[in-house]
Amino acid sequence: MVLEDSEYSVFELDITEDDVETAYGKVHCTMKGAPKSNRPTILTFHDIGLNHKSCFESLFNHKDMHEIMQHFAVCHVDAPGQQEGASTLSTEYTYPSIDQLSETLPVVLKHFGLKSVIGMAVGAGANILTRFALKHPDMVEGLVLINLSVQAEGLMDWAAQKITSWTHALPDTVISHLFGKEEIHNNHELIATFRHLITNNINQSNLQQFVKSYKSRRNLEIERPVQGGIENPRNLRCPVLLIVGDNSPAVDAVVDSNSRMNPTTTTFLKMADCGGLPQVDQPGKLIEALKYFIQGMGYMPSASMTRLARARTASNSSLERNRNRSGTNTDEQRGRSHTDVSMESTSGTEHSSLVPTQSVELSC
Repeated sequence: MVLEDSEYSVFELDITEDDVETAYGKVHCTMKGAPKSNRPTILTFHDIGLNHKSCFESLFNHKDMHEIMQHFAVCHVDAPGQQEGASTLSTEYTYPSIDQLSETLPVVLKHFGLKSVIGMAVGAGANILTRFALKHPDMVEGLVLINLSVQAEGLMDWAAQKITSWTHALPDTVISHLFGKEEIHNNHELIATFRHLITNNINQSNLQQFVKSYKSRRNLEIERPVQGGIENPRNLRCPVLLIVGDNSPAVDAVVDSNSRMNPTTTTFLKMADCGGLPQVDQPGKLIEALKYFIQGMGYMPSASMTRLARARTASNSSLERNRNRSGTNTDEQRGRSHTDVSMESTSGTEHSSLVPTQSVELSC
């Protein structure tokens, strides 16, 4: 779907744009609002074929997001050469790997004087922020990851991608990554909008290099903690909200990613009747989940709730809030309750966990 203009209202914030110089090239950053010393900043990273505007603008302009933005500054990061109006990268420039892109983020935090962040990212950006959090856990208080794949591109996927590249233009390849077959066949307005954005707002030479970098990523090698298993396996230390639409081409990848996460700190949210970009397709529903996630971290205790609250009443379901986590970047210990909820039943997924988990089916 393409959201109506009535979903948005004007919300003015101070905006600062900077090209931050890193060891792997310049990254274009847009800071909205003033960072607050007593809480993290929301840091975003986009998917391939997008930049911070096409990926997140509709979400952050949504009226329901304004309450969050009154409490948190937002720093949008564009991968090298992916921002609107970017010139073609020099032929002498070697595009950074996904690991190297994750290493640009500590430089961004230092540039803006940020102590910690809540990361929010889609697809390739989700993979980059996950690597950042694994290497720099003290800088990340929480992660909201849409369409995350922790695995490298498989051999069959690589072969299919290679064949597709011979017969399809780059925008078609990106469209098939972002959207499922049902959306592509049925939601012509949405696909036409994003095809235009991909073709006209992103430098195609630079985009090709970013796509190649993401397709060449390594496995994240995250291991889920299990009783009697490896002591202190490689995993994320912060609360994580994994999100995917039920019609997204990334469903299998996100389910697999969830199976590798720590179940005591991870919430898996599968959004019903939602496509490849939940932040565009159903921003209000996603924002409601984001508010619960932030509340679970100990922030915004008085945030207003509407959509999910009604859905919970209708389904006689309650959200589980039974786990606590201490803060890593505050002077005092902050209690953090964990929410384990899904908008789609995940009973068909095998879970190996340290504590019982609950799956709640909601229709919003």
